Amino acid sequence: MESVDSFIQESIFGDTFAPVKSEQFQRQKTPSTRKRDALQLPDNLPEFRVVRSSRRTRSISAYRQNGVIEIHIPDRLSRKDEYALIPEMIASVLRREAKNRSSDLELQEMAGRLLNLYLPDFHERPTSITWRSMRERWGSCTTSDGTIRISLRLNGAPTYAVECVLFHELVHLRVPGHGAEFHGYMDRYPEKDRAEAFLEGFEAGLAATPEQI
Repeated sequence: MESVDSFIQESIFGDTFAPVKSEQFQRQKTPSTRKRDALQLPDNLPEFRVVRSSRRTRSISAYRQNGVIEIHIPDRLSRKDEYALIPEMIASVLRREAKNRSSDLELQEMAGRLLNLYLPDFHERPTSITWRSMRERWGSCTTSDGTIRISLRLNGAPTYAVECVLFHELVHLRVPGHGAEFHGYMDRYPEKDRAEAFLEGFEAGLAATPEQI
């Protein structure tokens, strides 16, 4: 059987949201000078944006908002100091997230609970469930080998939202499409509506045009 990529934004929410676009830091193309070289940033930084505030005098903070790392700094901070802080603040957020991140094993345990509670008549079982970097899908299922992947963007999201996406992919182990049979199984998950409302809001935040530095 062919691979089924499911929980795609367009298939669930129609034309409500624009495709997710990756934010990238734009460097100015100017003649190389020692001063300009000092303001270069590493190429492998994750998505981020810097938010300057005139109300901040000294404090600096960073956290992930709708999948993008936001770095809040005082408006008076020089561009040189800003560039120096960006990698440090991103590293701080990533370290904090690493401590809180649920593992692939936790996804597998979650799948077991969902199958026992809401799909007891399923004999189909996933061969593996892993977190993966995925930009336009919440999850995917390859029916030919039973592998399930859940987007890393959801790592740290409310449990009911992750469960709903995972439940969606578990149903695809039996039903490849999104017809009446599929939705009949999905209705067994009691927090489906709440989870889909959360995912709509989360997707809208990701699709919004980010502030520029």
